[in-house]
Amino acid sequence: MNIEAALEEIGKAPTLESLQALKVQYLGKNGLVTQEMKTLGRLSPEERREKGRVLNEWKAALEKALEAREAQLREEALQARLLQESIDVSLPGYAFPSGGLHITSRIMQELVGIFRKQGFSVVEGPEVESEFFNFDAINMPDWHPARDMQDTFWVEFKNQPGFTIQGPFGEDVTGRGGAVLRTHTSGMQIRYMIQHTPPFRIVVPGRVFRYEQTDASHEAMFHQLEGLVVGPNITMADLKGAISELARGLFGEEGKARFQPTYFPFVEPGVQFAMWWPERQKWLELGGAGMVHPYLFKAVDDYRERQGLPRAYEGMTGWAFGMGVERLALLRYGIPDIRYFYQNRLSFLRQFRG
Repeated sequence: MNIEAALEEIGKAPTLESLQALKVQYLGKNGLVTQEMKTLGRLSPEERREKGRVLNEWKAALEKALEAREAQLREEALQARLLQESIDVSLPGYAFPSGGLHITSRIMQELVGIFRKQGFSVVEGPEVESEFFNFDAINMPDWHPARDMQDTFWVEFKNQPGFTIQGPFGEDVTGRGGAVLRTHTSGMQIRYMIQHTPPFRIVVPGRVFRYEQTDASHEAMFHQLEGLVVGPNITMADLKGAISELARGLFGEEGKARFQPTYFPFVEPGVQFAMWWPERQKWLELGGAGMVHPYLFKAVDDYRERQGLPRAYEGMTGWAFGMGVERLALLRYGIPDIRYFYQNRLSFLRQFRG
């Protein structure tokens, strides 16, 4: 075996694969050095000692050469890869388009933030609701004329026989009237009152649905924000204070609120509230409110009693309000058509990207 030729061959190995083949050829189980080692037993002690020294030197030299060439080949491969995958940092970067919050989400977050500062909690509820929670429990029984004001999407679960609408405690309330896409978020106010005892203050944001003709000012799906405060000695003055604070939060320190009497079946007395917009010097009618009707407290206590819970609302008072989120956006930004919100027209949506 010629050690010089072997070292030269290792130093010229072009790839890691060929280098591995040389390692096997010289130092493998059946390699040349290994075969030479096997002949030592046939030699005299002096010859064995001398040849053993030489073979060990060859083995050490081969291992060192193999290690050095492997490191060299790996470095060359790394540099070639870096060169191939290099990025010219002097080139201008590609600006990926960034999204933003939908205008409805921005308005909703703004409204919720104002009430959070007043100590309100935010709760949400199901969009498929029992007729009981959507209508009956808020003083709108079958015969009530107020139901004519809210055309309703009725829901049937023909292909989902196991579907149920759950009540506040997980009980099945599917049989308490039909199932509807909620026409307001008031059902969640009833659910919350059943589960909790006063005092509390909550706001309920969410989507609602009404079966009506769509036009520039009406959509079959829109967003509402409703609020509810219940406790001892709650008055209309508390309601006026909260709505006035909402006006200041939306329109600055000059913002203020105005109440006009009206009728809603779930409050007594009821009011329509408007807010003063200093920038435009005009009043904006934004929603309805009033003192919670005693029927709602009775309906809640009756439900609690059926669930084995004590009555909690006798002697309590409270107020509630509701407003449309899209309506506020339409008035604030002068948007002429509510359908623009959900037509996915980027030229429109980019104007309000947050």
